[in-house]
Amino acid sequence: MNKIPHINLSNPSVEPVSEKVIQTDIVVIGGGLSGMSAGLTAVQGGAKVVIFEKLPSLGGAGVYPEGSLGIGTLMQKKEGKGATLNQAFGKAIDFHHWRANASALHALMKNSGETIDWVASNGVEFTTLKTTIYPQSDSLWTWHMYKHNGASVTKSFYKKILDGGGQIYTETPVKKIIRDKQSGEVVGVEAVNSVTGEKIIAYGKGVIVATGGFANNRDMIEKYITDVNQKNMVPVKLRGPLIDGREGDGIKMGQEIGADTAGMQTIAGNSPYVDQDPPIRQFNGADYQKQARTSLSQPFLWINRQGERFFDESLGSSFTLVYNAITMNGGVMYSIWDDAMRQKMVNEGPVTPFNAIVLPGQPMKALDQAIEIGMKEGWLFKGETLDDLAKQINVPADNLKATIAKVNKYTDDGFDPDWGRKKEHLFKFQDKGPYYAVKGIRAYFLTLGGLKMNSDLQVYDTNEKIIPGLYVVGQDMGGLYDSSYDLVLEGSASGFALTSGRMAAKHIISTRMQTQGGGK
Repeated sequence: MNKIPHINLSNPSVEPVSEKVIQTDIVVIGGGLSGMSAGLTAVQGGAKVVIFEKLPSLGGAGVYPEGSLGIGTLMQKKEGKGATLNQAFGKAIDFHHWRANASALHALMKNSGETIDWVASNGVEFTTLKTTIYPQSDSLWTWHMYKHNGASVTKSFYKKILDGGGQIYTETPVKKIIRDKQSGEVVGVEAVNSVTGEKIIAYGKGVIVATGGFANNRDMIEKYITDVNQKNMVPVKLRGPLIDGREGDGIKMGQEIGADTAGMQTIAGNSPYVDQDPPIRQFNGADYQKQARTSLSQPFLWINRQGERFFDESLGSSFTLVYNAITMNGGVMYSIWDDAMRQKMVNEGPVTPFNAIVLPGQPMKALDQAIEIGMKEGWLFKGETLDDLAKQINVPADNLKATIAKVNKYTDDGFDPDWGRKKEHLFKFQDKGPYYAVKGIRAYFLTLGGLKMNSDLQVYDTNEKIIPGLYVVGQDMGGLYDSSYDLVLEGSASGFALTSGRMAAKHIISTRMQTQGGGK
């Protein structure tokens, strides 16, 4: 198993102290991408900053992204790719049917290009632009690929924050956001070191909530996101990482002082995955795991529990759409292929890509290993006949055979009247086996709801009044998405995390520090 590239900064040898009070300018709750972006922006802007992280290591889920969103970057100009802000915003807001915080979404997109250039100027290496959108002519080319994934951002920013005079406390969860009862302003936080028991009270001119959402909090998931476990539905899984502290701390603390929420019902569905734990290993595990996941999303034939088609198989790379379709079909699907299709994947690679991980033209030499392991573990099935295969996956054999006969006719005709698939995505099944079925389930990697905010990322209370001094960033932001995570803006989760942290810190420096005084 690959080691997660977190940075361990804990120091359990520190002597316990009953209480410590810190006077600073900016307090950041959380040391992931958004929190570290806020921290570095703060010190570079002349502000004092304190970052509290409850885990022993920094980065959180932000160590995993392969790339981040930017619009109008130097890399886009160099490669001659990308769209204008207006073009990108138009596509994104149309995807969300304008049922999103349009002003905040536009502000994040507007500042995303400058943010990517700033990240690069601070020692983080990017390689190129990539897309999973097919055909590529539809892509906005927003996905800027890291040379060493998101962990490289944390590593670079950590040293620069400390060199700039910032303070970082790991294993020190914030327990309370302090709001002055008379003025209504947020003035600081209370935190407790989980190793020493030391209590730290940090006062500042702005508090930034950056705790990463609530993807690891099963109670909150089931409370707010109603489509995860309905009756007769195969349960959704957290793709991972599994131990990264995303438990809704910042959202709950915000609610305790009167903050409102938005978009709490929205999740970043990411499907399909083979039914193997943890799903994240199909991204960063062994070759057989990556190729098993790739075989699942190929455009040969997808069926539901009735043995019928339910989705345009050529859209297998659009993981949000796949998640939605599987949710409408009991939370499970089966990808069907025959031995000629297996051989095609082994020798020539996939027809459609799996993310930027397994690409067309890349032979899938570990697929036979995946078949062997999958049959043992019960997520891949092999039958010498269609009747045999249908029995193993518990679907009506007559329906499966009728579906395959229909797909074969579509292939002969060169046209798919069901979904309009292009000819290059039509494949005819052989008359004899073996045949294969890969069980696909749903997973999610982020929650997308959180505290309600304006375009400056200031948090609203339940009366739609700004809570002075309180800001929200990253996956704690609520209302940026309608019912689904969009793939129009590839890399938006990590890109918006970086951009929002930068925006919030800048706003505190330019407004609250100027009116109240502060700085070094």
